[in-house]
Amino acid sequence: MKALSPQIQEIIAQIREVAEEFGLDFFETIFEPVDYKQMNEIASYGGFPTRYPHWRFGMEYEQLSKSYEYGLSKIYEMVINNDPAYAYLLEGNNLVDQKTVIAHVYAHVDFFKNNYYFSKTNRRMVDEMANHGARIRRYVDRQGIEAVENFIDTCLSIDNLIDYYSPFIERRGEAVDPEELRQREVPKFQAKDYMDEFINPQSFIDQQKKRMAQEAEEAKHFPQRPERDVMLFLLEHAPLEGWEADILSIMREEAYYFAPQGQTKIMNEGWASYWHSKILTTRILDDSEIIDFADINSRVMSSAPGQLNPYKLGVALFRDIEDRWNKGKFGKEWEEVDDLERRDSWDKELGLGREQIFRVRKLYNDVTFIDEFLTEEFASQSNMFTYGYNRKSGHWEIESREFEEIKSRLLDSLTNFGQPFIYVRDGNFRNRSELLLHHKFEGTELRADYAHEVLESIYRIWKRPVSLETMREEKGLLMSYDGVEHKEQNIPYEPLGV
Repeated sequence: MKALSPQIQEIIAQIREVAEEFGLDFFETIFEPVDYKQMNEIASYGGFPTRYPHWRFGMEYEQLSKSYEYGLSKIYEMVINNDPAYAYLLEGNNLVDQKTVIAHVYAHVDFFKNNYYFSKTNRRMVDEMANHGARIRRYVDRQGIEAVENFIDTCLSIDNLIDYYSPFIERRGEAVDPEELRQREVPKFQAKDYMDEFINPQSFIDQQKKRMAQEAEEAKHFPQRPERDVMLFLLEHAPLEGWEADILSIMREEAYYFAPQGQTKIMNEGWASYWHSKILTTRILDDSEIIDFADINSRVMSSAPGQLNPYKLGVALFRDIEDRWNKGKFGKEWEEVDDLERRDSWDKELGLGREQIFRVRKLYNDVTFIDEFLTEEFASQSNMFTYGYNRKSGHWEIESREFEEIKSRLLDSLTNFGQPFIYVRDGNFRNRSELLLHHKFEGTELRADYAHEVLESIYRIWKRPVSLETMREEKGLLMSYDGVEHKEQNIPYEPLGV
């Protein structure tokens, strides 16, 4: 590991002190200087250079390297959710770049440490990733690189079929043995023989027998309740070899580790951008550095056509929340004000903004953040709109500037990362050990090519035919794959009670 220059060490100490004065609370953070090739290599491995061998990391490295060489993109910072946290500083950055990155990193680590959705993540993931890499390399030695990489490909193609909230909610009860339920005796109230027919009438006994028989029948279902964590179901019930089960468990563990980063992308980047601007412009930069910082910050906040910039939306919302809570623009009294002039000049001088943004940082994810704090005033001031492709004109065009449509479209794209909800419905479909999946239809049809790929991947793990029930053109549809061909048939669609 290269040593940091005395100048950079001094800057780190200065920014850390200021960040703590502002109230940021972070893990010990270790900064390491790297050149652009090392940065691209680390980034291609998702920040963990000791990960398992796989072709996609090499492909990612080539893409990052070409993008950097052609001047299309540049990785300014890389920080790992770990205790201690690790961050990488790109050699060759000027001092303003480095100051921006260091302040940005400390805010990220504060978010990792304190946001609720990161609270269940493994804080020793650097060590765990090295362990994963060692285990998979052993399997490569024993099974061959092609077999292992092919199985990893299969696992990665379904690594979004997990239950993102299961670390916080216990959805599964104790397993029930159907045979034990069937053999249970009807419980009776204690009574003397001559009073038994009055205390425990036959109608009551018959009712209890019927209820118990129904419970025993329900217990035969496999799984007893719809299972959203498809990877876990396969891990527990698919006919896997030992090395396959271990790799599937590794892919699932890593999927859960990275999930909060996807759930809080807008908030996390917005929080880091808010604080790097606050720390640098108020306490760190001198007058000669402000122009350089503004240039760097403008590039970070710029939006490519047709793309959402999480940095820009996140920091703007945090600033809006701070301003509203400072001025008292919230609550029943504020909501009832319908005079535009009064709303514009409203200022109760509460000064609660800083306290509120720290509270939001702690408790929310992107979906709840947007749902609660994206207001019509904010959308109007930010010139937000929805857009779509007009087949007649051949152009992408603005579809709506209506607030409800804007908010709904944004929330749809964030809920479950814009991906469909898939559940295991029956592990013994047609009484032939086939697997039945269920798509929780919410108005958006599945892409057939994506669905086919998922069915093929799950077939390779389940080793029996796999089916998926969904909706197409307002009709129920069963998509099936038997290892040879894909088939479709119309069926009645019954929504799950989940």
